[in-house]
Amino acid sequence: MNLWVLVGATAAGCYLLKLAGYLVPARVLEGPRVRRLVELLPVALLAALVVVEAVASGRHLHWDGPRLAGVAAGAVAVWRRAPFLAVVVIAAVVAAAIRVAT
Repeated sequence: MNLWVLVGATAAGCYLLKLAGYLVPARVLEGPRVRRLVELLPVALLAALVVVEAVASGRHLHWDGPRLAGVAAGAVAVWRRAPFLAVVVIAAVVAAAIRVAT
């Protein structure tokens, strides 16, 4: 299959998916179950992304101690309701300190 055909099909599919979102009636979107799903979905996707980036290297699992310690420190900072910038700095400092120490 030609690469440009695949790119065009993907773009058309994304457009049709977005268009389908506009065609859903408002009463469906205002339901409590849908509202709860919309609130939780971005959190779940972001958490999955963080885990994949923390333990994956390409197509393989890579258990990197300093990286996992940084993620754990960031998770504790989030749990303690630290600002986003502080979470990033804390995670980076912990990971860097452990890399320097080992």
